[in-house]
Amino acid sequence: MPEAAKPVYLVDAYSDPVVIRVEGRASFQNSASLHDFIAECVRKGRVRFVVDFEKCDSMDSTFLGVLAGAAMKLRKTDASGPAGGGSLVLARMSRRNLELARNLGLHHLATIDCGDFPMNFGAPLAPLSPKALTAIESARLALKAHENLLEADEANRAKFQDVVAFLKNRIDQK
Repeated sequence: MPEAAKPVYLVDAYSDPVVIRVEGRASFQNSASLHDFIAECVRKGRVRFVVDFEKCDSMDSTFLGVLAGAAMKLRKTDASGPAGGGSLVLARMSRRNLELARNLGLHHLATIDCGDFPMNFGAPLAPLSPKALTAIESARLALKAHENLLEADEANRAKFQDVVAFLKNRIDQK
């Protein structure tokens, strides 16, 4: 399979918690399908997630912003509901990915577990299909992801103020 065609997110939407395995580079180019998948799971009452980073080569701020947004949404789910309160666990992160997640404040929003443990919940994982976005849709997703990072940790404002301003300007021009 050519490198560009490899699935980046393998999922088991029917396990509890929902399992998402990241393979390769998680970035602005492939975060839309993950964003939509998590939103659909939450809509269906699935509010407990584990993201396995064992095979994640690298990740960017848009991907981390999508996770931050998901974590914030999951924290707001009704703990008295049938599934209980929502949770997001980031598991088996490499030292570099852990550093990125902590630098952007995700440790305030999600549980980070760096232990090396088997993550086989039974069913085989299915790949998420990449979602093609227009340039404006891509800019909107990236803007929301970076706004999530600003909400996650005020220290991110200095890191991403230029990115946010650029994306807002790009969206306003369309």
